[in-house]
Amino acid sequence: MPSRLDKRHKLTLASCCGVHSLQDGLSAAIYVLLPILAQSFGLSYSQVGIVRAANISAMMLFEIPSGMLSERIGERSLLVFGLVCAGLGYLSLAAATGFMTILLALFVSGFGAAFQHALSSSVISKTFQASGRRTALGAYNSSGDVGKLVFTGLLSLAIGMGVAWQGVVTGFGLLALISAVGLFAILRQLDVSSRPLPDGREEKTSGEFDWGVRDRRAFTALAVIVFLDIAVQGGFLTFVAFLMIEKEVPTGLAALAVVLTLAGGIFGKFGCGLLADRVGVIRSLIVVECLTAAGIVSVLLSPAMVAFFLLPVLGLVLQGSSSITYATVGDLVRGERQSRGFAAIYSIASGGAILAPIAFGVISDRFGLTTTMVTMACTVLLLLPLCTLLRPTLARRYA
Repeated sequence: MPSRLDKRHKLTLASCCGVHSLQDGLSAAIYVLLPILAQSFGLSYSQVGIVRAANISAMMLFEIPSGMLSERIGERSLLVFGLVCAGLGYLSLAAATGFMTILLALFVSGFGAAFQHALSSSVISKTFQASGRRTALGAYNSSGDVGKLVFTGLLSLAIGMGVAWQGVVTGFGLLALISAVGLFAILRQLDVSSRPLPDGREEKTSGEFDWGVRDRRAFTALAVIVFLDIAVQGGFLTFVAFLMIEKEVPTGLAALAVVLTLAGGIFGKFGCGLLADRVGVIRSLIVVECLTAAGIVSVLLSPAMVAFFLLPVLGLVLQGSSSITYATVGDLVRGERQSRGFAAIYSIASGGAILAPIAFGVISDRFGLTTTMVTMACTVLLLLPLCTLLRPTLARRYA
């Protein structure tokens, strides 16, 4: 029986990782498309930020409803539904004719992505709640970066070989639709669901509008940390290719900067999850954020070739921090409400990802990319005093 249970847990984790890889890959491919869309449609830096924000806006708007809806009908159908919407959004993007149609296509794709992060994270957190939760969620987060690397790499390679971006985007959309069918078959076999047990004992402990937060002060601090952390991640990934162009790197090669940063994130998200399990949340988070600030400044000041070598190292800490912060939701929210807790944190993260490209785009238009990068580094350092607010709750939790 234990071996069968272990196998089921592994298959559940693998299925969630597969969804994450595909959805995050589709989302990250937009970073590579941004310079191409800007040239094709004559977009300004501000419009580039708005284009990216359209995708994240839909994700933020529907992430909490998706978490609440999963408490009633389970995750399986919603995960499949999300992939279908993401695929349709990409097919629409391939047929876009201007700024407004791009916004609409990316909104549909982002709507589909809303039915993914919170649902999968909740399933994993409950499955591995006895031990190894941060490591499991670190593996889950890393799978997203694998997808980001694969999709951005394929797109960059295809464009470098002269393939029209519309053709690649169409292929990505069709892949999402086909994967939705396969995912449905796998999850149906596993019967993955987070619906309450028939006895309803957990539901009696909380009301319909209870979010299950154990410590509101600590949860608020975590929310602010996630917001600023993801804002810097999204802002850097949006404008790093443009920074390379300013360093006189050709546009096609500049897109490689995104790929290299994401490559580092694959190892960073898994490694930072392990680090947090070993040395604790507060220590690991402080170290990671300090290294992130130093890395951004180093990339900014370095020549183009040196910057390319630094980007994977920066990616380790820039994106690895999310494995530390997201996994902490399980410590601050009761088990029966973790779908809502993860949905709330992911929605807050989406808010940071929405505002960051727009805000940093405006700063870039007015003051230049150098000022923007320095602002990102300073923003990361603002997280350090907030980390200490998590200490009392985590100390009680693991006492």
